[in-house]
Amino acid sequence: MNAPILSVKGLKTHFRLSAGLLKKSAKVVHAVDGVSFDLMRGETLSIVGESGCGKSTVGRSILRLVQPTEGEVILDGRRVDNLSQAAFRPLRKQLQVVFQDPFSSLNPRMKVRDIIAEPIRNFGILASEREIAARTRELLAKVGLPSDAGDRFPHQFSGGQRQRIGIARALAAEPEIIICDEAVSALDVSVKAQIVNLLVDLQSELGLALLFISHDLAIVEHMTHRVAVMYLGSIVETATRRQLFATPKHPYTQALLSAVPVPNPDEKRERTILKGEVPSPISPPSGCRFHTRCPLAFDRCSVERPQLSDVGEGQMVACHLYIDTKVSATAGAVA
Repeated sequence: MNAPILSVKGLKTHFRLSAGLLKKSAKVVHAVDGVSFDLMRGETLSIVGESGCGKSTVGRSILRLVQPTEGEVILDGRRVDNLSQAAFRPLRKQLQVVFQDPFSSLNPRMKVRDIIAEPIRNFGILASEREIAARTRELLAKVGLPSDAGDRFPHQFSGGQRQRIGIARALAAEPEIIICDEAVSALDVSVKAQIVNLLVDLQSELGLALLFISHDLAIVEHMTHRVAVMYLGSIVETATRRQLFATPKHPYTQALLSAVPVPNPDEKRERTILKGEVPSPISPPSGCRFHTRCPLAFDRCSVERPQLSDVGEGQMVACHLYIDTKVSATAGAVA
């Protein structure tokens, strides 16, 4: 089998809050708390979950925009989480990002041609200005923008056009991986579909690996190969697209899918309504992080944290319900 282009092992990213005058110690936000996954070449892996579950922090930790607390990030066979910023800088060429807000992520003082040309100059991909200008026009055409768009500033474009500029800037570095951090969540529905189709076409043409961070399961179902579901800083289920949308295993995944709007008004769907609030990442609950809201929780869930276990055909679930079932089935076979 081919080796993964990106491998994340036991990633933890904690943020220490400053202690007040009367507090003995500072509190810690467990934003990401033990995340592991592999991303294969040419694959789209989607990380989904509620707002605040830590999925964007995973992407930022991989990019070293925030420094991971523990764990390993291995890029194309080389560990990069423990490198200095100077040593990591040349490797950023392989790993680019498209941010959620296309306006705030583009320099308003720079023309579009300079925004796209900046990575080409920074990484020394092309030497002459003539070659850089030609490459900039080529990238604009690749993302569906006219060549004269390079003479304008970001504020002169719509939201969807600005996101195309952000994608062109990411492509300028000739990366192997692009992290899309809620890249379509700020766009209108019709524009959102155009950008998703553009990413799919670019992946097919260039062989890119995409780490697609989103809370929109309808978009995820359209473009992904595999899905990782996060809850309160940890992954609770990983599966292929077909497995996840046809046979979700974890109670949290089932609740998420039940909330996806159905385009047919005559079709009825049974909703799973989760009770209570999402616990604070400052003091996450013991045992399974989801047990305080899970309708199927039992005693073991509150004291023992379940590990991701294979429940068949590579579908991984962190839930005591399936661990118990697996143990019982094994014991029956031995008897």
